[in-house]
Amino acid sequence: MDKRYYKVLELDKIIELLKEKASSKLGIEKIENLVPLSNYEEVRNALQETTEAQSILIKRGHVPLQGIYDIVDKVKRAEIGATLDTKSLIEIADTMRATRVLFNILSGDIKVETFGNSANSVEEERVEKYPIVNSLAGSLYIHRSIEEEIHNSIVSEIEISDNASSELRNIRRRITQKNQSIRSRLNTIISSTTYQKYLQDAIISMRGDRFVVPVKAEYRSMVSGIIHDQSSSGATLFIEPMSIVEMNNDLRQLKLAEVEEIERILSELSSMVGEVSRELINNQEILSKLDFIFAKGKLSISMRGIEPDLNKDKKFKIVRGRHPLLDKKTVVPNTVELGYDFSTLLITGPNTGGKTVTIKMVGIFALMNQCGLHIPADFGSSMCIFDNIFADIGDDQSIEQNLSTFSSHMTRIVDIVENVTEDSLVIFDELGAGTDPEEGASLAIAILEDIRLAGASCIATTHYSELKKYALARNDVENAAVEFDMDSLSPTYRLLIGVPGKSNAFEISKKLGLREDIIERAREYLTTEDIELEEVLQGVEKNRLKIEEELKKAEELRKEAENIKSYYSKKMEKFEKSREKAMENARSEAFSIIRQAKESTDKLIKELKEIENQRASREKDKRIDEIRKEITKSMGNLQPSVESMVVPKFSDSEIKNLKAGEDVNIITLRQEGTVVSCDDKKKEAVVQVGVMKMTLPYKSLKRIEKKEKNTVTKTTRKIFKAKSGNIKREVDLRGMTLEEAIMEVEKYLDDACMAGHDEVTIIHGIGTGVLKKGITDWLKKNPHVKSMRQGQYGEGGAGVTVVQIK
Repeated sequence: MDKRYYKVLELDKIIELLKEKASSKLGIEKIENLVPLSNYEEVRNALQETTEAQSILIKRGHVPLQGIYDIVDKVKRAEIGATLDTKSLIEIADTMRATRVLFNILSGDIKVETFGNSANSVEEERVEKYPIVNSLAGSLYIHRSIEEEIHNSIVSEIEISDNASSELRNIRRRITQKNQSIRSRLNTIISSTTYQKYLQDAIISMRGDRFVVPVKAEYRSMVSGIIHDQSSSGATLFIEPMSIVEMNNDLRQLKLAEVEEIERILSELSSMVGEVSRELINNQEILSKLDFIFAKGKLSISMRGIEPDLNKDKKFKIVRGRHPLLDKKTVVPNTVELGYDFSTLLITGPNTGGKTVTIKMVGIFALMNQCGLHIPADFGSSMCIFDNIFADIGDDQSIEQNLSTFSSHMTRIVDIVENVTEDSLVIFDELGAGTDPEEGASLAIAILEDIRLAGASCIATTHYSELKKYALARNDVENAAVEFDMDSLSPTYRLLIGVPGKSNAFEISKKLGLREDIIERAREYLTTEDIELEEVLQGVEKNRLKIEEELKKAEELRKEAENIKSYYSKKMEKFEKSREKAMENARSEAFSIIRQAKESTDKLIKELKEIENQRASREKDKRIDEIRKEITKSMGNLQPSVESMVVPKFSDSEIKNLKAGEDVNIITLRQEGTVVSCDDKKKEAVVQVGVMKMTLPYKSLKRIEKKEKNTVTKTTRKIFKAKSGNIKREVDLRGMTLEEAIMEVEKYLDDACMAGHDEVTIIHGIGTGVLKKGITDWLKKNPHVKSMRQGQYGEGGAGVTVVQIK
């Protein structure tokens, strides 16, 4: 594909937007090398990559791609035996960590599908939800042991951890002790009454890596030692006393040993990296690919893009497409298609109406599609693959090359005509402009006809009436227009396919105040055919506007009718529910009245029997029984069913997986009970409420959680609140004896636990190590301690212990 046309269609600006979405230099390098593809399978795969990334980002919100560095050169150096510096090793470890995190996140979206050919034959198949991304992430090599070894050994670019080796820890401990011994000796010297008068100041200083004291120049002979420096005025000499020369030499030897041990550690870590160099280089390529893929996904989300349906035919349809470089809040979407009913589309209409934006949108969508990028359009859009995309847009006239506007256009057109194929897309802006209108129009028709006969897809803009007639005369060519609002004299930017546009020069001039006689004289210069065509177009435009208005009214009426229908449907449903509820209430009330009457009747009958006693005849008893049956029968017709009294009205929900022992709420009775037994077939459960047991349908029950009693008293809450507000997250034991420190820590941990602290710092200093060891041993036995560790760089190092509280 000819790269000269990328800039014309502004692909370079899309690339810049994509680079902003990348998280590493690796991804940016991949984007900078992005070019449109011409193979169907490659384009389909590239689009699928973007779709997977878009879906993962929408689902997860964020994929951690930070911490990825270009480590290829460093790894290759380690492979041939070179020792890497701390910065290089940290970048390698950070990249290993990013690799591990991505592996854990992106290789886990796999589901298992179960299937079989018979009842006894069941098989499982692992199906990747995001096959491309899952496959890439699954190909990453994980080196957690090397990653942790580097991070444990190197604190920063300028500091190696004491934990790097026991030898380094021992050397540094001896350096600390030697420093303390030298300072102790020098403190004795500077505080001595003998030496105080010889010293400029009672301070200890350093020159190079040697300890010195400032001596007045006139007393040089009174202090034996080695002169290392003097002040700018010459009044002060910095002398290393002879009594500490040997101690300074020992300190120097220890520091050299420290450097040597650090070199050995870095060499060992570099060797570990060199052993897995091939795997790290493989990871590097995959990480750059993943960063590139997720940059495409981020761009798709930011421009509300979709994956178009990819077809192998020479046709495309962009549904409500929006140019990606315009503000998505204000841009007017347009629908454009080619290759279905016509292969050439001619767009006419006034200037600033949006013609150029529309054809640029088609061109940039074609390029974005073949770069594997989503297009900002609606679902239902379909794109094909072109072997080349040609575009003649803009004015490239050159004074140096002596090219006029027409010449510059024609130079590009010649190249297009010579190289166009049936699988090409050709875009022309103002075809035939820059020369005599009649000749320009004729030439434009000839060029369009040549492109059409070559079988290529073509979209062009023009002002020539002859081209409108050409489109009307050819079955394979279609007119289109950009809409213009004559009332406001402004474009609407809507594209209307099937309607030739008007330049509206006379109308616009009239609205802007040009005299009527000048406009009429201009009309006289038009040919009869031009006038007839303009009249036809004007009539078509009026009819189109009228039809659109009628369609708009019909749509509004349809929506209004649907709203009315929905409103009355809801009213009817509500009425039915109210009627059923009223009927049920009436039955319940009637039942209550008759039940009271029955109770009164039974009472009277009982009294009658007592009065008659032995004298009651058999006929009377028989009649009384008949009366009772009649009353009971009349009550039975009004009595509401048990289900209607217990099951909630208008409820379709039903409790699932009910078990004996669970607590439930009887919805209509507003009582809580415990399930004694269940019958899943009948959907019924025996529920005990107090001393009473009832058999109730599942629909009348609602599961509730067991309530635990709150045993925290008001006084306890006050203590907790006071503790949580006053207890700090650290305790300082420096200057205490071991016994005092243990008592202080024991009380502090009780308070910190009550205050709800999860992590605290115990400051014990380094010193001789007795306090630190004693406290550490005691903490191992304390019930409040979950775990503990030595402080890291920035936390206090070996002088503190960080405790995790249970």
